[in-house]
Amino acid sequence: MHKQIYVHEDDHPDLTGDELAEKVLRYIQYSALIDTSGLSVMAIGRTVVLSGYVSCETELGCAEEAAASVIGVHLVENRLEVRPH
Repeated sequence: MHKQIYVHEDDHPDLTGDELAEKVLRYIQYSALIDTSGLSVMAIGRTVVLSGYVSCETELGCAEEAAASVIGVHLVENRLEVRPH
């Protein structure tokens, strides 16, 4: 059976650490339609750190906005870079 990328039942405000990081990564892929294969998400408490590469400047902002909109995320540190062509 095909696993859903993101479901709203995931929206528990008390998630932290790896569970929150996984939820943020799924939500970025779901809402921003960004290829997340070059992204890494780490959560320290309710602070999320995005790192890795995206394909263009637009995706930098989209990934950050998507991460910030996840319930339970209080701060996003965006360390993403645009992949050189």
